[in-house]
Amino acid sequence: MQQVFAYISAHWMEGAIWLLGIGWGYLIKKVTEYRTIKDGLLAIMHDRLYQSCTHYIQQGGIDTAGLKNLEYLYKSYHALGGNGTGTELYNRAKALPIRD
Repeated sequence: MQQVFAYISAHWMEGAIWLLGIGWGYLIKKVTEYRTIKDGLLAIMHDRLYQSCTHYIQQGGIDTAGLKNLEYLYKSYHALGGNGTGTELYNRAKALPIRD
């Protein structure tokens, strides 16, 4: 029994480093998955924003429900880091005349 305790005392640091390595690897995997999911969600939101804004711009007007929907979608899109074309299209659709 003393030999077991002596072995553990002599090698506990190696085991701790091994466990930390496993934990670090798991964390890296989860962060990568999160980024992939975030990028995918951002792409879907951009596509939806693009489709809606283009539709209203072609119509030459927007109703209040459509404007609220675009606002809700854009806020989430922007919070995830979306900008550029999505912002430009949103601003153009937001400036359209309201048609009820």
